[in-house]
Amino acid sequence: MARKTPSVVPPQPKMKLTSQEIDRGLARLSERIAELHAFDLNTVRNGNTPELKAMQVAIKDSLTRCFGEDTSAYRTYAAAADLTYYPMIVSTGQQIDYCTPIQRRVQNSIALLEQAQKSLKEDLADLSASGEIQVTSSPEDRVVHSGRVFVVHGHDEGARESVARFLEKLGLEPIILHEQANRGGTVIEKIERHRGVGFAVVLLTPDDQGCVKGGELEPRARQNVLLELGYFLGCLGRERVCALKRGQVEIPSDFAGVVWTPMNDDSWKQALSRELQDAGYEIDWNKVMRG
Repeated sequence: MARKTPSVVPPQPKMKLTSQEIDRGLARLSERIAELHAFDLNTVRNGNTPELKAMQVAIKDSLTRCFGEDTSAYRTYAAAADLTYYPMIVSTGQQIDYCTPIQRRVQNSIALLEQAQKSLKEDLADLSASGEIQVTSSPEDRVVHSGRVFVVHGHDEGARESVARFLEKLGLEPIILHEQANRGGTVIEKIERHRGVGFAVVLLTPDDQGCVKGGELEPRARQNVLLELGYFLGCLGRERVCALKRGQVEIPSDFAGVVWTPMNDDSWKQALSRELQDAGYEIDWNKVMRG
């Protein structure tokens, strides 16, 4: 009796995404690519690690969110999630080279994810050409409502860590610039790669001193902090930026209309939580009060 040929399940049709969904997909893929570039191959000298497998899961999840589960587009890029290596034959006492094959898999994954980004960008261009994208000038309309919060900071590591840990307690993901992969880019390019955050917390701490010519020196925030403050005010809108001020800090006149929250005691946690809630985030006030 002839064997019955197993049926092949055809892929699902490609999902139709909105421009906002495409933007979110591009941001997710950029994060995965950055993680792959930053991956330390020395950690897999003795074999596959839980971190490597976790990265596979993250890549698969990002592809599913971008293209849908088991669609034709997903199948095209699914091999990007294949990072682990299992040798075919292992002899007793044989030294196995895991680094070289895993390095090839990482490079292949980067290439596939970059091609996936190109595909999404082409879809975005098609939407634009068909007039399906609604063009708006409001920063609030351009913001991606994500759980990622950018933390702008100076030299006060204590303030930075306090804010980062508090955000994590609320279930949000703090994005701290120096913890992100450089990928050969400038500082402003690194910031732009993470502009898809939904909120920004700016820490104004007295790390520098300055004054007008001939004046008296006054404490002020780092110049990069003020630059990034202006960037996120323009990118996200004032409603999605909270500035926390510790101690006596000179405030530039251009930002005089921005509301500052003092960070001299724990009351800043309640103030920041209110700002997040007003921006649309669900806040567990039990966690806030225990924070």
